Amino acid sequence: MLIRPRRLRKSPILREMVAETRLSKDMFIYPYFVVPGKNVVHGIDAMPGVSHFSVDTLLKDVEKSLSLGINKVLLFGVGEEKTEDASSSYDKHSVVANAVRVLKREFSDDLYVITDVCTCAYTTHGHCGILEHDYVQNDKTVDVLAKMALSHAQAGADMIAPSDMMDGRILGIREKLDQHNLENTAIMSYSIKFASAYYGPFREAADSAPGKGDRKAYQMDFRNPRETMRESALDEYEGADILMVKPALAYLDVIKSLRESTDLPVACYNVSGEYSMVKAAGAKGWIDEQKVIMENMYAFSRAGANIIITYHAREIMEKGWI
Repeated sequence: MLIRPRRLRKSPILREMVAETRLSKDMFIYPYFVVPGKNVVHGIDAMPGVSHFSVDTLLKDVEKSLSLGINKVLLFGVGEEKTEDASSSYDKHSVVANAVRVLKREFSDDLYVITDVCTCAYTTHGHCGILEHDYVQNDKTVDVLAKMALSHAQAGADMIAPSDMMDGRILGIREKLDQHNLENTAIMSYSIKFASAYYGPFREAADSAPGKGDRKAYQMDFRNPRETMRESALDEYEGADILMVKPALAYLDVIKSLRESTDLPVACYNVSGEYSMVKAAGAKGWIDEQKVIMENMYAFSRAGANIIITYHAREIMEKGWI
């Protein structure tokens, strides 16, 4: 007997009915870069379509995102005073804390606000922690991260997303939040964050490139897939609520492995370099930009991601691609 699998591919209606992988607007988190000042909307050259926003203009843009169905945002602070000890990162009046207060006051439970927790944009040297003798000090950094997480949570952040890759930072943050009766503030851990060349455009956006050396002493070696599962298991044990893989596109195998190793929700971060490559090739007419974007989104979901952090989210929703 001749088997004919093509019967189930005959028409668009039939293909939709039997599709094994599906996307939903509820899967997307949209990142924003927040800066001091007023009336600021400044495009980021390396990331077409992405801008810096002051808190007042952020409010207006988030309102537009909400109207499109994007109700989860991830905030990054840019432009604060840079110091050796990253003290501006946990100031209760930091640009991120102020943005959280304004967004939650305006949109309340209609908007879910997540904040990135890392020191790289707040240090003079650009590293993700307290630097002594050209080495990032783990435990001193965890203390700063916990203070930063607390300041964001007290401002009203719904979820904290530490991206630093220090050992024990999930436990340190969880204990700090719990001590201040913030046990319901969730943690989405960048549990598998590789030392990747795909972050280049982000470092322009966040003004966070290290002034000396690189981040390979704390971010993960992309040659070590088994080590990634150990890192994630530790973060789960320490109290993470969601585990993340970053970058996403070059690490679909890791997303799949993580999905198979945990019962927690799995997120992936479709990072700046992945975004900018698609935008650049699309602008040149070398690819069909819409088709490539959506193929990538389905790849993330197919690999096992429940949550997709992507700069494409706004365009996907504006143009009705899902």
